Amino acid sequence: MEIEFLGTGAGVPAKHRNVTGIALRLLDERNAIWLFDCGEGTQMQILRTNIRPRKIEKIFITHLHGDHLFGLPGLLSSRSFQGGTEPMEIYGPKGVKDFVMTALRVSQTRLAYPLKFIDVAPGVIFQDKQFTVICDKLDHGIASFGYRVVEADHEGELQVDQLLALGIKPGPVFGRLKRGETVTLEDGRELSGKDFVGESRPGRIVTILGDTRYTEASIRLGQDADVLVHESTFKENEGQMAKSYYHSTTAQAAQVAKKAGVTQLLLTHISARYLAKDVLDLEKEAQAVFGNTRIVRDFDVIDVPFRRKDEEDGAQG
Repeated sequence: MEIEFLGTGAGVPAKHRNVTGIALRLLDERNAIWLFDCGEGTQMQILRTNIRPRKIEKIFITHLHGDHLFGLPGLLSSRSFQGGTEPMEIYGPKGVKDFVMTALRVSQTRLAYPLKFIDVAPGVIFQDKQFTVICDKLDHGIASFGYRVVEADHEGELQVDQLLALGIKPGPVFGRLKRGETVTLEDGRELSGKDFVGESRPGRIVTILGDTRYTEASIRLGQDADVLVHESTFKENEGQMAKSYYHSTTAQAAQVAKKAGVTQLLLTHISARYLAKDVLDLEKEAQAVFGNTRIVRDFDVIDVPFRRKDEEDGAQG
């Protein structure tokens, strides 16, 4: 599981930062990519990565401001031209369907695959055996949502090398031991599956928020997340301006991460007025509140590892 940032800027595209687009790469988990927001130029950013549009199976839109939405019709069209035939699900606030279908109708664009639109509301919006996606409403003046992606726990792996060392060949016995059963071999030996299956691992949690003021909903969505992606549009001393424009400061984002007990905070939605030194200052402001903070740049790829045993114990303590 990896997060790739296709755009990390705020408001309008800049030379050094495109507007918002975030890819959750689930290639090992389900051979698919989930996209969060699709600002103008997102498909151009994708061309500079190894992402294949036909691998995108779900798109989650946080809110209907243009810097999070204007790239969507073009990406959908290109996906069709490039051989995409698998269905696409698009989640977002009410109005996403009207926007997309109007653009496709006016441009007389026909897609080679079906679209399914899901108007989101607080609660579980998607669930299968691998993942659950929960959303909640944020505070941005316009309907804006955050998404919490929860991976199912991973069962312990069968210790094949140990069994082979005991002279046991692959076959039905392996399956029974994997299920935790006790097996009596032909030579009379009795083996318990519990002795040959490793410990299960808790699934990972990734929270990706739309634009928002500081709000308790962000803390709920981020609770114990391995990674929290939070906007950081204003400096710490611009709190009143952040409130007026329904955005967050660096320190507020860090406070959310600290209260939620996340492992890592990734800051995005950076204003074009902040250049290299300014960005370092923003990062330091947040790190003063929550140490494991990083301001991401376009094309950064962040691995989401499983928690180490000591981290799991700490989270439970």
